[in-house]
Amino acid sequence: MTTPVARIRRTAWLPTLVLLLGALYCLVPIAWVVIAATKNRAELFSTFTFAPGTGFLDNISELTTYRDGIYWRWMLNSAFYAGLGALLSAAVSAAGGYALGRFAFRGREAIFKMILAGVLVPGIVLAVPQYLLLSELGLADSYWSMLLPSILSPYGVYLVRIYAAASVPAELMEAARMDGASEWRIFSRVAVPMMIPGLITVFLFQFVGIWNNFLLPYVMLADDEKFPITLGLYTLLAQGASQPALYTLVITGCLLAVLPLIALFLVIQRFWSLDLLSGSIKS
Repeated sequence: MTTPVARIRRTAWLPTLVLLLGALYCLVPIAWVVIAATKNRAELFSTFTFAPGTGFLDNISELTTYRDGIYWRWMLNSAFYAGLGALLSAAVSAAGGYALGRFAFRGREAIFKMILAGVLVPGIVLAVPQYLLLSELGLADSYWSMLLPSILSPYGVYLVRIYAAASVPAELMEAARMDGASEWRIFSRVAVPMMIPGLITVFLFQFVGIWNNFLLPYVMLADDEKFPITLGLYTLLAQGASQPALYTLVITGCLLAVLPLIALFLVIQRFWSLDLLSGSIKS
C-alpha cells in the first residue's frame, strides 16, 4: 500500500517536470542565438544548429562597420529612450503613487480606479492615438515622440501607491510635520528613501519595456538615425530577405542587445538585496 509520504514524493515530479520544460522553452532560443552569433555566413546554414562557429569576432567587426556603425547609434538611442524614460516614469510614479497612497482627498478612489483601468489597456490600442496627438503638436519623428508616451506608467503608479501605503508610516509623516517640515521635504527626504525598492522595480520594468518596445517607434519614427535597437534590427532583418549575408549581423546584434538588460538586472538585484538586508537589520 502506498503511503501518503511516498505519494507526495511521487507527485512532486510533475511540477518539477513542468518547471524544467518551461526553463527549456525559455533558454533554448537564447542558447541558439548565442551559438548562431559565433557562425559566419557559410556556417550559419550548413552546420548543426547547436555547433559553435568560428566567426564571432568577424560578425562583430562587420556589424560595427555596417553603414558607418549605425548599429551602435541604435544602441545609444535605445539607452537614451529607456534610461531617461524609465527615470522620468519612476519620478512621476513616485509622486503620483505617494499622493494616492498617503493622502485622503475627494476623488482619490476614482482616480485610482482609472489608473487600474489604464493597466488593462494594451499599448497597441494607444499607439495610433498617441501618434495623431503628437503629430498635431509637431513632435512626430522626434525624440520627444518616444519619451513623452513613456513617462506615465499606470502600473508604476499602482505599484508605488501600494508600496507607499505599506512602507511610509503615517506617524512618521506626522512627526515630520510637527518638526516644521514641508510636504515636499517629507516626500523627498522621508518618503522617497523608504520607497526606493518600489521605485527601482518601476525603473526596471519601464527600462525593459521601453528597450523592447517595437510598436511605438515603428509608428512614431521615420528617420533611421533615431531608431532604437528593436526597429533597427527589424530593418536589417527585412533587408535580409534580399541580402542573406545580413542574417549573421541581425543574430549578432540580437545577442549584443540583450547584454545591457542582463547587466542592468544584475546591478539592480544587488540594490534589492542590500535593501532587504538593511530592512531585516532595522526590524
